[in-house]
Amino acid sequence: MKMDIHQILKRLPHRYPILLVDRVLELEVGKRIRALKNVSVNEHFFEGHFPQRPVMPGVLMLEALAQAAALLSFETLDIKPDDKTVYYFAGIDGARFKRPVEPGDQLILDVEVSRMKASIWKFNAKALVGEELAVEAELMLAMRRLD
Repeated sequence: MKMDIHQILKRLPHRYPILLVDRVLELEVGKRIRALKNVSVNEHFFEGHFPQRPVMPGVLMLEALAQAAALLSFETLDIKPDDKTVYYFAGIDGARFKRPVEPGDQLILDVEVSRMKASIWKFNAKALVGEELAVEAELMLAMRRLD
């Protein structure tokens, strides 16, 4: 399964400047997702994150992976988020940053479900630029309904 930006906008509550997934390249329901984030020099965070040699903040790389994981979760459960559904970080383990991500890079987001129990999901996640590993981590995310 693939998704363009219009389909992503229907499935994620995030909007500019925090929407960090541009396209879904592959999605296997209940298993894995491969998505794309085009990193542009026009991104707001580059103004202050090492303006002399801009790099994408590591926390935003993790956020991009979490957004890809959320897309996978919503498709797996066959639900669309609404104003009462939120998806929170519950934990990040073993995060390792291996390569800086710079303007002009394409960040490939690879996320696999490792465990799902009730509304808590665990994922093995990594992001690459070309064949080079940029970041890897184990993500734990929790889906909650707001009252």
